[in-house]
Amino acid sequence: MKGTHYKVYKVYKVYNLLTVFITFAPYHPMINNKKIVVVLPAYNAERTLEKTYKEIPFDIVDEVVLVDDGSKDRTVEEAKRLGVNHVIQHEKNRGYGGNQKTCYDKALSIGADIIIMLHPDYQYTPKLIHAISYIIADEVYPVAFGSRILGKGALKGGMPLYKFIANRFLTFSQNVLIGQKLSEYHTGYRAYTREVLETIPYELCSDDFVFDNQVISQIFYAGFEIAEVTCPTKYFKEASSINLKRSIKYGLGVMGTSFTHFFQRIGLINSPLYKMRKKIESK
Repeated sequence: MKGTHYKVYKVYKVYNLLTVFITFAPYHPMINNKKIVVVLPAYNAERTLEKTYKEIPFDIVDEVVLVDDGSKDRTVEEAKRLGVNHVIQHEKNRGYGGNQKTCYDKALSIGADIIIMLHPDYQYTPKLIHAISYIIADEVYPVAFGSRILGKGALKGGMPLYKFIANRFLTFSQNVLIGQKLSEYHTGYRAYTREVLETIPYELCSDDFVFDNQVISQIFYAGFEIAEVTCPTKYFKEASSINLKRSIKYGLGVMGTSFTHFFQRIGLINSPLYKMRKKIESK
């Protein structure tokens, strides 16, 4: 009998230990079994990276990829200190678009189902990742943007008036030429399904800032739809921004992309920008 009691005691003790382990072990639920990867296209983001990274909701985010585009500060060292899963460094600056290409290539290679692009300059709050992720994971939309224009977030957050006016003019022109109705085309807060990034030939897009608009053009041409979520924004000294000269160049590039889309849509041209990697199915 004594031996029997001892065996029962051992089993009870092991059960208690397992209970404690299960109770306190970190639980990381996936949304509809989707792997979520956040990508951070970084350039001189040492001062703002920690704030951004610590607000990422790791209860649903599986991995983070940071691509440093030849920063002159200690962005790479800071990313490693924080424990970013994947840190990639460009020896030479490849441009904003070139940075994103590396981000998306890496995210797809590690099995991401949902890829969220977030600027590490803390201009956009990571706290909206939950909302954006559920829109995509629940298959409501394949693409979701955080919009600074919906509501009054842009000017309230400190967007310069000339940028706001340019944003409104460009967005209006783009909606007319592309045949859509987005509140803005210029946000840096974006989320895509794996299918979207495997369909559009984003590698053919510019390495410069107009990359974002070319990607939107490809997405719409491929027949995908885009959801928008109201997003507060912050403009401050450390937040990245382009100067007036680069802004003008960007604006001309945006209009060029919109006219290219329009001519492609009505059949006047056949641009390689719209040669999809996957067959486009009716959506």
